[in-house]
Amino acid sequence: MRAYATAMRRTATLPLPAGQSLAEQAYERFRQGLRSGALQPGQRVLEAELAERLGMSRTPVREAIRRLQSEGLLAPGPGGGLCVAAYGHAEVDELYVMREALEGTAARLAAQHAGRPDIMLLQRMVAEEAGLPAEAVAEHNRRFHRALHQAAHNRYLLRALSALSDALLLLGPTTLELPGRAVAAREEHARIVAAVAARDAAGAEAAARAHIQAAHAARLGMAAAEPG
Repeated sequence: MRAYATAMRRTATLPLPAGQSLAEQAYERFRQGLRSGALQPGQRVLEAELAERLGMSRTPVREAIRRLQSEGLLAPGPGGGLCVAAYGHAEVDELYVMREALEGTAARLAAQHAGRPDIMLLQRMVAEEAGLPAEAVAEHNRRFHRALHQAAHNRYLLRALSALSDALLLLGPTTLELPGRAVAAREEHARIVAAVAARDAAGAEAAARAHIQAAHAARLGMAAAEPG
């Protein structure tokens, strides 16, 4: 209980976009908690405790919880109640299969449709990666992939990738924490961007798929190293 309260207290101080309803704020606070690692898969979630820590009534929190359940981010916990959803090996494999397909499609469409500002942004982000402190690598990686998705200029693909990004929040620590993975990912990003800049659609898709395959392999390695 103490760990949960501390996690939500920390999450409640993070900034949010203006103009959101209380239910939207509660929803975003929860997702920020997942993204920051303050909330972990399997952790119990209590409506009353969440409302107290966020300084809200239970009505908007209940609405946010229903939305989180519908999106698969919350699941029934052992002994009743709800907890942060946790994926098994089969679900992780299925997630990465879809991620490979969607990221590959995004890279291919970016090579076909990205404007010069899109390409310059991607190139700048790759150039910045080498000088990042370790604690900034994961967030920069998320921003890089969002920029690639935006460069595809396909609103329907963006919706699918947004749902996939939510699911990725449940996987726990980033694979970029593994020794050598951040360096390898940077090289993989550079190959994707080079193909996009060259308008090589097939090459961009192949590079993006190879990048996700490498991330999947790293994720499997992390899972195999876990005790039990």
